[in-house]
Amino acid sequence: MTRAISVGLAGLGTVGGGVIEMLHKNADLVAARAGRNIVVTAVSARNRRRDRGFSIDGLQWFDDAVAMAADPSIDVVVEVMGGSDGPARALVEAALTAGKPVVTANKALVAVHGADLAALSEKTGTTLAFEAAVAGGIPVIKSLREGLAGNRISHVAGILNGTCNYILTVMREQGRDFPEVLADAQKLGYAEADPAFDVDGIDAAHKLAILAALSFGRPVAFEAVYIEGIRKISALDIGFARELGYRIKLLGIARQTDAGVAARVHPCMVPESSPIARVDGVFNAVVAEGDFVGRVMLEGRGAGAGPTASAVVADLIDIARDRVTPVWGAGSGSLSNAPSVSMDGHVCAYYLRLMVVDRPGVIADVTAALRDFGVSMGSLLQRGRAPGGAVPVVIVTHETQESAMLSAIQKIAQLSTVLEPPALIRIEPA
Repeated sequence: MTRAISVGLAGLGTVGGGVIEMLHKNADLVAARAGRNIVVTAVSARNRRRDRGFSIDGLQWFDDAVAMAADPSIDVVVEVMGGSDGPARALVEAALTAGKPVVTANKALVAVHGADLAALSEKTGTTLAFEAAVAGGIPVIKSLREGLAGNRISHVAGILNGTCNYILTVMREQGRDFPEVLADAQKLGYAEADPAFDVDGIDAAHKLAILAALSFGRPVAFEAVYIEGIRKISALDIGFARELGYRIKLLGIARQTDAGVAARVHPCMVPESSPIARVDGVFNAVVAEGDFVGRVMLEGRGAGAGPTASAVVADLIDIARDRVTPVWGAGSGSLSNAPSVSMDGHVCAYYLRLMVVDRPGVIADVTAALRDFGVSMGSLLQRGRAPGGAVPVVIVTHETQESAMLSAIQKIAQLSTVLEPPALIRIEPA
């Protein structure tokens, strides 16, 4: 067995601790599969004195992570600090410039700066590995970039944020509303104190941008992803979804179309019978469709110390074995320049829920607004009566274009009999 690989680890939070634990606990297994030992010899973090629940005794400490990347004793840099800019970006760029392979779990960094980092990786002939950046322990990057490399991928979709999936699952199972369930998720550690990145869809969009780049062989384009979170989903809508035979999931969906690549993150109603509808709790799932392989679905834990460390260590083993794959699956000269497609042209069926005054003529006004923009109504539900009071009305449309639907919604919202902003959820087929 040849000389051990010396790893410099930047970030000693949950994931960093998981990497240290896995490399120690499974050292013999990792060495057998890597062909040599892989050892963390140096670390960097913001606070040296913090009690992390694991020992860093005997490891070289760097206050400056960039200085760690420059140290000649370090063979590979692992970045698990997070953040699209600042120290994380500086470290990764410094390591690649120095010709040192980088393993990162940082989806924001790869989604926002992935094109530049891929160019630097190619220029210096240095590996940039990021299996842990999407879906934690699910090997989705390797599956798309290697296992499905011979396929033309038509679309990729998935549940990409465990926090949102947990919240929506509890809302469905317990009939509770979003603010209450979010507060509980924060107490349990499933949601951050500032949950915006998760519940507003940004985290899922980072991951979808990466999956779209890998699936369709083009530079990453996070800025082109349509993003909508789950704050507006109510227990009332989840109840109506059940009545209609659907479950509500926050999905990331990217498709290759004749016009280009369409990428979107938003709540969807999916048929209860579809496999992805049954992925609950903190679990993630990714579905890809290839022209020869057909549909492939991967499911597992998308975050946490163990799953994310599993992906980081898998990348380290690849580096030890000199298994090298271009960042986006092909060299820059072979990447597609397909444009991004606006959400305005998206076509689907819609769920529309209104709170209206219960009096004659209200439904006629609503359907007239839909008619004016060419939106065809498929079905209508109204439960209960409250003459002169507020009642919910649910409309399911036939397939229509996004721009037409939004114009109709804008007109409906202006009706004096509509008492609150309309709730609109896109319906995604199985």
